[in-house]
Amino acid sequence: MPKVLVSDKLSPAAVQVFKDRGVEVDVKTGLKPDELKAIIGGYDGLAIRSATKVTAEIIAVADRLKVVGRAGIGVDNVDVPAATSRGIVVMNTPFGNAITTAEHAIALMMALARQLPVANASTHEGKWEKNRFMGVELYGKTLGIIGCGNIGAIVADRAVGLKMKVVAYDPFLSGERAADLGVEKAELDELFARADFITLHTPLTDATRNIIDAKAIAKMKKGVRIVNCARGGLVVEKDIKAALDSGHVAGAAFDVFEKEPATDNALFGMEQVVATPHLGASTNEAQENVALQVAEQMADYLLSGAVTNALNMPSVSAEDAPKLRPYMKLAEQIGGFAGQLAHHAMKAVRIEYEGEVAKLNTKPLTQVVLQGLLSPLMASVNMVNAPVIARERDISVTEAKNEQCNDYHTLVRLTVVTEHGSASVAGTVILGNKPRVVSINGIPVEAELGPHMLYVANEDKPGMIGRLGTALGEANVNIATFHLGRAAQGGDALALVQVDNPVDAALLGRIAGMPGVVKAVALRF
Repeated sequence: MPKVLVSDKLSPAAVQVFKDRGVEVDVKTGLKPDELKAIIGGYDGLAIRSATKVTAEIIAVADRLKVVGRAGIGVDNVDVPAATSRGIVVMNTPFGNAITTAEHAIALMMALARQLPVANASTHEGKWEKNRFMGVELYGKTLGIIGCGNIGAIVADRAVGLKMKVVAYDPFLSGERAADLGVEKAELDELFARADFITLHTPLTDATRNIIDAKAIAKMKKGVRIVNCARGGLVVEKDIKAALDSGHVAGAAFDVFEKEPATDNALFGMEQVVATPHLGASTNEAQENVALQVAEQMADYLLSGAVTNALNMPSVSAEDAPKLRPYMKLAEQIGGFAGQLAHHAMKAVRIEYEGEVAKLNTKPLTQVVLQGLLSPLMASVNMVNAPVIARERDISVTEAKNEQCNDYHTLVRLTVVTEHGSASVAGTVILGNKPRVVSINGIPVEAELGPHMLYVANEDKPGMIGRLGTALGEANVNIATFHLGRAAQGGDALALVQVDNPVDAALLGRIAGMPGVVKAVALRF
């Protein structure tokens, strides 16, 4: 039974989800880093919010850990590269609090337009300063949205309902999607020049960090108002303060700050600033939604292999997971086969899926192929970090799909290009779940791969099988299965032999030195 640790406060209903699904769960909140480090090795899953810091030090001792689930969007408190290198899937819940966060952005924009916080404070103090608080309407104003993903799209929808004109900057926003939302797609400088209000809904990356700084503000309309409910660090706070002091920016509303908890900030105390303590996701509905969602996602992964909303692995639906399982073993075997034969630097990898397998989500299979391919060459490779390792080594990886397959019900073919040529291996699945190799470098052969295998490439000449069998027999190595293939009579041939014991270096050298042998490799699976 998988075991999950809940280290931040989650809804009791979410904890019950784990129990109902057959996952053992412990709830231990408020753990200090050393306390978490001491116990994390006993868990398969870790469910968190924003309080728990999943550092590289924690990950290094999490020997059983398979998944970290963040109830919420941001994973700033998780060392995702460290998790990836250890094969730990990191999930978040990007949709559970989208409406809540979008509504908070709209609320801050309205509060900013009508100076509601200072007007409220003044009235509570018994003053009646009706003439002091002159606001602006949202009707007819232009709202610039930076980042028009899930939350940004909801903000756009609400703003259109308020009869605002909406322009959006997002490199991934298509013209068709913009038209569906009723917004105008714009470049960033154009958005700065046109917007009366600007709201940010983009993740914090190297490309978006400090996206609003003094240079950006200089391109904006005088009197612009800026809302940030996304991430601290998107806006340079000292530049905003200077622009507020000069009057170029009329107001700012921030729910997030560069340093949190923000108990002291240069913007605090300014009447033109509305500030809230990271409340974007703070509604009962959102907290319940993300907690239930992360529990379901983690349980699905631990029990069935289904992957949803992962940051470092392609998604696999609960329906696809059992269908992919037989192909996972095949993908691992053909990757491992090619990896053990590769003795030169790889330049490119091509994986072809034909027949029934081409109808499935093949991204996870590609990751397993890469894991098998790279594992013989380097340590600590897993299906999560294998694509990253391939990119770091400038290995081009491509996929091809063809739902038609002439010779087999289904086929997976791996071609590896090195600086000295290319090699290929193809396999299929028979009887529902049994992987078989069916082709090596274009030579047909049907073989089941066992723990210990011997691969011999040779010239097709009489006596080869006898010499090979004799050599194995004299070394007291028993043959379990013996598979042969050749391209043509007298041409290239191969033998793929399953043996009961490993073939040692001395025996391998003797086989490699036989007349007609081109290559001999001992394989392990």
